[in-house]
Amino acid sequence: MLERESATDQLVTQIISGIEEVKGQNIEILDLREIENTVCDYFIICDGTSNTQVNAIVNSIQKIVSKSIKEKPWHVEGSENAEWVLLDYVHVVVHVFQKHIREFYDIEGLWGDARSVKIETTY
Repeated sequence: MLERESATDQLVTQIISGIEEVKGQNIEILDLREIENTVCDYFIICDGTSNTQVNAIVNSIQKIVSKSIKEKPWHVEGSENAEWVLLDYVHVVVHVFQKHIREFYDIEGLWGDARSVKIETTY
């Protein structure tokens, strides 16, 4: 169990790096481990200003995670229109939104029981 947590923490760190690399905005981590019957341990949510930036964020995450810890997402959904792209790394699911789509679906509100950590960015 401890080994999985360490690998998951490393994955979370690399995903955040990938988002920050291309100036993804409003980064938030939802810790779902204390909630029963969840599909993963963490959601990482961020937004971009356009479909071009959303795709850049997704590509940056995949490149950095693949290069640093040799992980590839189990499934990627939404790349075609790049309004909401989901990257499923099994224990960590990344949601990359355009801002208006994020506000509409309000995942943070739906998972209000989850512990939330906002990542401060300096750009």
